[in-house]
Formats: sequence, structure tokens, C-alpha cells
Amino acid sequence: MDGENHSIVSQFVFLGLSDSWEIQCLLFVSSSVLYVVSILGNMLILLTVTFDSHLHSPMYILLANLSLIDLGFGSVTAPKMICDLFRKRKLISFGGCIAQIFLIHAFGGTEMVLLIAMAFDRYVAICKPLHYLTIMNSRMCIFLLIVAWIIGLIHSLVQLAFVVNLPFCGPNELDSFFCDLPRFIKLACTETYRLQFMVTANSGFISLGSFCVLIISYIFILVTVQKRSSGASSKALSTLAAHITVVVLFFGPLIFFYTWPFPTSSLDKFLAIFDAVLTPFLNPVIYTFRNKEMKLAMGRVCSQILKKLV
Repeated sequence: MDGENHSIVSQFVFLGLSDSWEIQCLLFVSSSVLYVVSILGNMLILLTVTFDSHLHSPMYILLANLSLIDLGFGSVTAPKMICDLFRKRKLISFGGCIAQIFLIHAFGGTEMVLLIAMAFDRYVAICKPLHYLTIMNSRMCIFLLIVAWIIGLIHSLVQLAFVVNLPFCGPNELDSFFCDLPRFIKLACTETYRLQFMVTANSGFISLGSFCVLIISYIFILVTVQKRSSGASSKALSTLAAHITVVVLFFGPLIFFYTWPFPTSSLDKFLAIFDAVLTPFLNPVIYTFRNKEMKLAMGRVCSQILKKLV
């Protein structure tokens, strides 16, 4: 191929989620509401952590960055999915498809590392409380954030480097509502077995490995918490329950996408909707409703905003 992209495909066609008018209406209403609420919820978390000095600690700074990632991750696919629901032809340009793939994996890879950083923060806070301020100082917090974003970008660029020049000479229908690597690669007019294996190794095994590391670390923390007093352990268990819930919700669909050997279109689409719309909505709900300090801080910030508006 002389190192050049000989593709004649300039756009891709999404087959969408359903041809049923009733299901489309249900998806439009539910997805629109969840997307708007998730945007407002994550923005509120960002504003609260930024403007409330009581929350200028590593745990809440990491949480604010998780909300920032959810804002980006949810906005990559959800708005187009909602707009496309009632369109007969759901089109996306070749460049738009590549951009979606890059952003999905950049935000996803960053969130993986960030969740590990949040687990490390909870480990230090619970298992080494006397050394917490020494270990989790501002420099360490900034270092973890920089590492998370760099790894996320590298993870995405490495995968994109192998597929951006694939030749596409005819088939351009994606049985989904967004562009992602597994289906994108299958449309190429060349042998893609090695590329599919690379995607599985890069995304699937990394997701599975990160998930296992997080679960093992939380089990270790839970064992340590059980040895503490009931008063201290109840608060720690509440925080850990929120973290574990977010980890399961985030990694569950990813592991299925990239490691399950028998994919089915309907289940893939359901998990994709869950990952694109519901997970960014649940993250702020889980962290705010289970955290009294965050709820109080949100109340203070909201009251200040209302006073300025009035």
C-alpha cells in the first residue's frame, strides 16, 4: 500500500439502536434527561471542589478530575446518539469517526489510571493515616493526575497509530451508534486478525488487569478496616462502597466489549448505552449521596450562586 491510505470511504453509516418508534421515543427521553443531569451533576462537583476550601484535599481533587473526565467521556457519543435517534441515515465522517475513537480511549485510559490513584489515596488514608499528609501531599496529587492524563493519551495514540491508515474500500455500515475499534477494524479491506488481537491486548487485558488490581486493593483495605473501631470503619466502608460501585460500573462494560469471545449486537448496544449515558450520571450520584461533606459543600456553593443571581 506504499504507506498511504487508499480508502475510498469518506463516511460511515450507523445502523442505530432500534427501528421501533416507541423504543426510539423512550431512548430519546431517558437519554436526554440522563445526559443533562449528568452534565449538571458533574459540573456541580467541579464547582464545589474548586470554590469550597473545605474540599481542597487529594480525595476531592481526584474526584473533581473524575467528574471532568465524565463530562468529556459522556459528551463524545451521547449528544450524537440522541440527535441521530430520529434520523433515517445516521452518518459520521471518516475524521469524525477517528476523533470519537481517540477521545473515547483517551478519556477511558485516563479514568482507569485515575481510579487506581483514588484507590491508592484511600489505601494511604485508611491503612497509613498518620502518614497521609506526608505521602498524599499536593505534589503527589498533581503527579498522579499528570501520569493519568499522559497514560490515557499514550494508550489512545498507540491504538490509533495502527488503524488510522487502514484501507476502507466499500463496506461502511457500523452496527452501533458510535465508532469504536472492534467494529471499525472489521470494515477494513485487509487482514485484521493481528490488529484485533492488539486491540484485545491493549484495551481488554489492560481493563481486566486494572480491574483485578483495584478489587484486590479494595479487599486488602476492607480487611484492614475490619480491624479498626466500628465508628471509624463505618465511615470508611461507606466511602469504599462508593468507590467499588464506580469501579464495577466503569470496568464491567469495557471488559465485556474487549474480552468476551461471543459478542452479541443487542447486548453490546445495551452496555454501550449504559457506558455512554448512565455511568457518567451515576458517578456524581454515588459520590454525592454517600458523602455528607460533599452534600454540605454543594449546599454552600448553591446558596452562594443563588445569592449572586438574586
